[in-house]
Amino acid sequence: MTLIYAVIIFCLLIFVHELGHFIVAKACGVKVNEFAIGMGPAVISRQKGETRYSLRIFPIGGYCAMEGEDEDSEDERAFNNKPAWKRALILAAGSFMNLLTATVLLIAIALWSGQATTTVDTVLEGSPAYEAGVEPGDRIEAVDGEKIEEWNDVLTTVGGSDEESVELTLIRDGREITLTSELEYDEEAGRNKIGVSPAVEHRILPAVKGGVENTGAMAVMMYDIIRQLFTGDVSVSELSGPVGIVYAVNDTARAGTIYVVYLAALLSLNLAVMNMLPFPALDGGRLLFLLIRKITGRRVTDEMEGKIHFIGIMLLFALMIYVTWNDIVKFIVPVFS
Repeated sequence: MTLIYAVIIFCLLIFVHELGHFIVAKACGVKVNEFAIGMGPAVISRQKGETRYSLRIFPIGGYCAMEGEDEDSEDERAFNNKPAWKRALILAAGSFMNLLTATVLLIAIALWSGQATTTVDTVLEGSPAYEAGVEPGDRIEAVDGEKIEEWNDVLTTVGGSDEESVELTLIRDGREITLTSELEYDEEAGRNKIGVSPAVEHRILPAVKGGVENTGAMAVMMYDIIRQLFTGDVSVSELSGPVGIVYAVNDTARAGTIYVVYLAALLSLNLAVMNMLPFPALDGGRLLFLLIRKITGRRVTDEMEGKIHFIGIMLLFALMIYVTWNDIVKFIVPVFS
């Protein structure tokens, strides 16, 4: 079942990516010869109008095959005969769809999980806050005179205090009161605590804000990891392929459905980021060639570019074989040893 879940997630994310190319290509008047999910021989194939729709046997990719994409074509609706701005939109559409998918999934997670408020939900019996007289329903306005805007402000101020106690400014039944709470050091968390937890709200606008912020933070993290790959701070052996994804799905499925959704968001964003890298055969590489050809004119032909992208595909396949072998060594070999 883990393998099935992994295949479903991977195919859905590839479908979303290629659908982005397909929708924008059609909108720009480009002839699409085939829209396929998977690689290898076709399991299901149907011709509808000018486009063949295929489901292929190996769930390791997909493609939106446009007329004149990797070869010269005289067809006026060919990709290579469209204005540069239309080609750029088509190339960027796949990654945009994956970015949008990741953002929507992270918004859904934020809405499901809820957002911590500055209102106290529970007070642990016997805790410093309990002894100080803090009650559920109290809204924390300030800690040691510092204004509290969100629950993280409480954690930061209380957790980083060098004193033995903190002064809490609370709103209770519309009245402002001040209490002094002792601090208790949490060895596991490595910070001070007073023994309270926040009330959680499930609101769409904060969820959207949180989802967008989390998407941005994850994208920055991914680009930083890519930078470290080039600087040597992170080894290529740390990369994972399809086998690693299956094991990641297995681990997250045990933790719960919400973690599987989070993993899907992470993989979707990973597809968006990786495809925009300026490497031949990737969308980012094609955008780079579009810019080069805009500057140099026709000195780089469609045939020349197609050959370079073919080399890029071969290199990417070699990388996939390498990371798959690493995954086998990391995950499968230990099981039998």
